[in-house]
Amino acid sequence: MKKIVVSAALLAVAGLAMAEPACSVPKEKWMPEASFKKMVEEKGYAIKKFKVNKGQCYEVYGKKGGKNVEHWFNPETGEQVTQ
Repeated sequence: MKKIVVSAALLAVAGLAMAEPACSVPKEKWMPEASFKKMVEEKGYAIKKFKVNKGQCYEVYGKKGGKNVEHWFNPETGEQVTQ
């Protein structure tokens, strides 16, 4: 029984650690995707994949400064959002 409780607790913590950030911005206030991508590229990102996550943030996979990155951004301001 103790193993089951410990396993359940570990799974719950792992799920929280993998949660993505949420952006609570109405869609009508979002920056157009093309404008956002241009802005991010001007900041030094090389975008490999772009999407909107379940939390309604812009999500970028790619490289910056030669390193692989996965970052989330506020779709209204373009500011990076942390987990």
